[in-house]
Amino acid sequence: MRGKLFVVGTPIGNLGDITYRAVETLSSVDFIAAEDTRVTQKLLYHFGIKKPLVSYHEHNRKTAGESIVARIAAGESCAVVTDAGMPCISDPGEDLVKSCAALGISVEAVPGPSAAVSALSVSGLDTAKFAFEGFLSTSPSSRARTLERAAEEQRTLIFYEAPHKLSATLSDLYSHFGDRKISICRELTKLHEEVIRTTLSEAAEIYRGEKPRGEFVLIVEGKKEEPPREETLSDAVAEAKRLSDGGLKPSDACREAAKRSRFTKSEIYSALLAEKES
Repeated sequence: MRGKLFVVGTPIGNLGDITYRAVETLSSVDFIAAEDTRVTQKLLYHFGIKKPLVSYHEHNRKTAGESIVARIAAGESCAVVTDAGMPCISDPGEDLVKSCAALGISVEAVPGPSAAVSALSVSGLDTAKFAFEGFLSTSPSSRARTLERAAEEQRTLIFYEAPHKLSATLSDLYSHFGDRKISICRELTKLHEEVIRTTLSEAAEIYRGEKPRGEFVLIVEGKKEEPPREETLSDAVAEAKRLSDGGLKPSDACREAAKRSRFTKSEIYSALLAEKES
């Protein structure tokens, strides 16, 4: 009989945010795969849970992942957790889910807090449509490509950033996006929670001389849709000229141009004649 993998969300700061179901799941599984066993052990101790922990993180995801999946396939149940928030989002837990799915092993979500969605909800920016970018690459070329693409995105953008990289990231965002609105969310649900709603230019200045502390979620306004340029009579005349150069008689060219514009054939023809006479 095969076991099951539970994807369990844990608090991002305030332990009171854990769900009853998360506590029940962590108490009932055979073992727990944790990003940092020391962090998870503190959480388990707080809720009186005693379960075996195995380390599963970015640097051992392949070898540890194979062992974890083998145990689940053999019939054990496992909960995968990250240090804080919902695992498998910008997190190696994604590989566990893929491996289990490939083997037909059942995977069940136990929803919990998410820093990205929590920050978006208090950002004051558009929440109807958004794009999650996670952490930007440290590779200059990959980072530049990502930002060039994201600069054209009209949905609200969500980035994660570590304190020691924040100043450089804000400068890069301003350089690629221009001066858009941004909400800087720091230490969400914790004692020193802070939300700064400002612009990219001001944000870059704020943190240029200040040493940031804590973990950050950056919510950036999407690209504004540019209103369509209103067609002018000169545009319609230019279209008539193009058609005329293509072989149509001037009157026929003006008739075709009128079909594609808000101007009448006579208006275009008169302007075309006036242009020729001038």
